[in-house]
Amino acid sequence: MPIAAQEIEDLLREAFPQAQITITDLAGDGNHYAAEVIDESFRGKNRVQQQRDVYAALKGKMEGSHGELHALALTTKAPE
Repeated sequence: MPIAAQEIEDLLREAFPQAQITITDLAGDGNHYAAEVIDESFRGKNRVQQQRDVYAALKGKMEGSHGELHALALTTKAPE
């Protein structure tokens, strides 16, 4: 079952309430998305740490072959 862009944003917003979040459905199929998350909590963290925080916020939606979200191109950074 595909996941809606709004559901991805809602999950991310729970973890990063002040973030600037942009979700793009890359293939129009509800399975392949790009997400840009800009949040102050990323300051001082490397990209791996930032991306781990984002994946944790998705609460298992990408886990295993039956995950609702199959691909997520992820960009994370602290605000400038």
